[in-house]
Amino acid sequence: MPHSTHAAQTSADRLEALIERQGQPVVINRGIERETLRTDSSARLSLTPHPASLGNKLTHPSITTDFSESQLELITPVFQSVDALLHDLTATHQFVTRQLGKERLWPGSMPCILPDEQAIPLADYGSSNLGRLKKTYRNGLGLRYNRIMQTICAVHYNFSLSDADWDGLRNIESRDEERPQFVARRYFDLMRNFRRWSWLPLYLFGASPAVDRSFLTTKQQSLFSQLDADTFYLPFATSLRSGDLGYQSHIQSDHINICYNSLADYADSLRQAITTPHTNYEHLTEHHGPAAQISPHILQSEAEFYTTVRAKTAAPPGENFLTHLLRQGPTYIEIRLLDVNPFTDIGVTAEQIHFLDLFLLHCLLSDSPQHDPALCDEVQSNFRQTVTEGRRHNVQLLNQGTHVSLGDWGKQLLDALSPLAERLDQSAQSSRYSEALAAMTERVNHPDQTPSGQLLAMLTGESISLRQLMQRQSERFHEALVAHPWPGVLHEAFTQTVAQSHEAAKTYPDSDDHHFLEYLDDFVAAYRLTP
Repeated sequence: MPHSTHAAQTSADRLEALIERQGQPVVINRGIERETLRTDSSARLSLTPHPASLGNKLTHPSITTDFSESQLELITPVFQSVDALLHDLTATHQFVTRQLGKERLWPGSMPCILPDEQAIPLADYGSSNLGRLKKTYRNGLGLRYNRIMQTICAVHYNFSLSDADWDGLRNIESRDEERPQFVARRYFDLMRNFRRWSWLPLYLFGASPAVDRSFLTTKQQSLFSQLDADTFYLPFATSLRSGDLGYQSHIQSDHINICYNSLADYADSLRQAITTPHTNYEHLTEHHGPAAQISPHILQSEAEFYTTVRAKTAAPPGENFLTHLLRQGPTYIEIRLLDVNPFTDIGVTAEQIHFLDLFLLHCLLSDSPQHDPALCDEVQSNFRQTVTEGRRHNVQLLNQGTHVSLGDWGKQLLDALSPLAERLDQSAQSSRYSEALAAMTERVNHPDQTPSGQLLAMLTGESISLRQLMQRQSERFHEALVAHPWPGVLHEAFTQTVAQSHEAAKTYPDSDDHHFLEYLDDFVAAYRLTP
């Protein structure tokens, strides 16, 4: 938390002090990871292999796969310009679209028409130790949570400040800390506040209030309202992806409590989860063999920790993630609660990014209380309530034990962002932050203007199924991306990267079963050695 002499300051005061000290706008580093399914012409999951024309999924820097061979993950480099970031993401979408033939990119978070679970193909990264590790991890996910759940898609937003801004903030707060320790502490301040207020971006950007019949079991269908033969929904839901249907794990929630109060607490609680066996997962190894999952532990790795925000660092090849995180501290944070935006061809908009920047700066520059069990319970309760009933009139959340309506609390938070938006616009000679904030204010005042509200209105107003609506959006986006200018130099650059990825993949030697099992043992043992 900021130094006690600044306890009366607002986030806007601290931003003003930072900008004045630096004599220039705050520099934000941004990156995006967008997941999407490949579908056939009937809106069914494509069962074809990852196209070789997209490059090698193990080594391509911006085009890979997530859980399934049919599930693309498109990754941007780090940018300081929102326009440059979205230009790069658009170009990657354009290239991919041109390689798909009759296939299309699914535009929503909740999946297309799915086959039987075992027909969903795992992503295959080849026969090297690293490639087999990636597939083993995904096989473990499929066994633990089922493959259907893993086809849900999201947009992840990566956020960090420049070194100069961190130094400026450290000087303003008069902290006698080295930069890595200061940055780590302040990132965890940010993440605690983000978790506390995560219901707000969930409400504003949730876009999955409905789901296709093929995603649900018969028992699950009974928990939903039914729009038509193929579409099930909850009338006030915002993001079913973020609730019990999505990336939730009862074993995780019952057996681990990842603590965000400090880097040491965070890393230690993660390490315990990654090194502690669980009976259910030991049974999976007994039934499916030692290479069915990375380990029979509560988490196979830090990647399996399902949450709204994670501390991240780029560990060099061969180094354990937690070891590197403890030594270097977080270098950025990953926001993981964004649904794919089904109203844009690249899954996210500039307006969303500008609002997230505002929100994250507010989380960073506001006082951040430590999380005790009571506050953690409130965080979870508010999040669940917003997932299922966020658009219900006068829905109540808990703020330090007091009930408050989502609308009132949302307006209070947005009001606090207003001076930040004005100052950022002033320093950048722009109006984008204020415009994004105004749009979000309308969504708090009018729940039907949220993406989830708009989506349900389209489904009911047009008497159209979710699969039909998403397929229509998919076709529109495909046509728009193909029609967008595609300079030869851009095509040449992407084609060259594809060729380089195929060459790079050849440097990973094949591995036999014996050596792979030794590799797995070493991978798991590295977490036990984490200090």
